[in-house]
Amino acid sequence: MAKTKTTPYDTVDYLKTEEDRALYFEACLDEAGDDPAFIAKALGDIARARGMTQLARDTGLAREGLYKALSGQGNPEFATILKVINALGLRLHAGISGVTHA
Repeated sequence: MAKTKTTPYDTVDYLKTEEDRALYFEACLDEAGDDPAFIAKALGDIARARGMTQLARDTGLAREGLYKALSGQGNPEFATILKVINALGLRLHAGISGVTHA
């Protein structure tokens, strides 16, 4: 029986265009719920797809710090998240969640 060769899945391989990255970010915002690490990791994926060195230049933040903050294990400040979102050419969107609060 022949062995099946597999390769590790990396989301970055599928984030080729600006539209791909924007749609991925939008989907992650929808799925994240109240998990900030999920959103940070999604931004990390997009940053790696675009180029972390360029993102560091665009934000004025250290590349190593960006890797840590956007790993899903870091705890980036909201100001850092906003800088990254802006540098990546993305936007946050607000809408009604459909959950009613009394």
